[in-house]
Amino acid sequence: MPTTETAQQYIQRIMAHSEGKQPLAVQAATAKKLQRAIRGVTTSKLRKRPAPNKWSVSEIAAHLADAEIAIGWRLRLILGAPGTPVAAFDQDSWVTSLHYEKHDPRKSVAQFRALREANLALLKSLRPEQWKHYGMHAERGQETIEHIVRLIAGHDLNHLQQIDRILSQKKSN
Repeated sequence: MPTTETAQQYIQRIMAHSEGKQPLAVQAATAKKLQRAIRGVTTSKLRKRPAPNKWSVSEIAAHLADAEIAIGWRLRLILGAPGTPVAAFDQDSWVTSLHYEKHDPRKSVAQFRALREANLALLKSLRPEQWKHYGMHAERGQETIEHIVRLIAGHDLNHLQQIDRILSQKKSN
C-alpha cells in the first residue's frame, strides 16, 4: 500500500477492481492468468522494473505468492479464534528483505497456484456462519472472512492489470 494512501483509501481502491464480480471465481482464475501473462517472456524481461520505484513482474509474482501465505495464515487465525488480532505487513519491506528481485518468476507463480488452491479449498469448506467470522487487522480494523475474500479478488485484479501494463510497455519499447 503506498504510504500516501490511508487504509480506507486502499480498501476502496482495491475493492473497486472486483465490484460486481464473483470473488471466488476471480481468485480461481488468477493463477492461470498469471501463467498466460508470463508465457514466452524471458526471465530478464520479467525481472526488469518499469521504473526505479515500481515493482517488476517477477517481484509482483513473488509478492502474490507471499501474500497468499499471509492470507492463508490470517484466514486460519480468524477461523480458529474469531475476533483475533491480525498483523499487518510492510509489502515494500518484504520485496527488499526477501530478495524478490532474485526470485524465479515461474516458481513464484507455481508457489502461488499451490497456495491459492489450498486456500480456495478451505474457503469452499466453510459453513455459512463462518463467513461472518472476523479478525481485527492492525491497520484496517475489523475484517470478516467474507470481506477478506472480496479484498483478495480486488488485489488479484489490481496486480494482473499492473502486469498487463508492464508487459504491454515492454512490447512497444
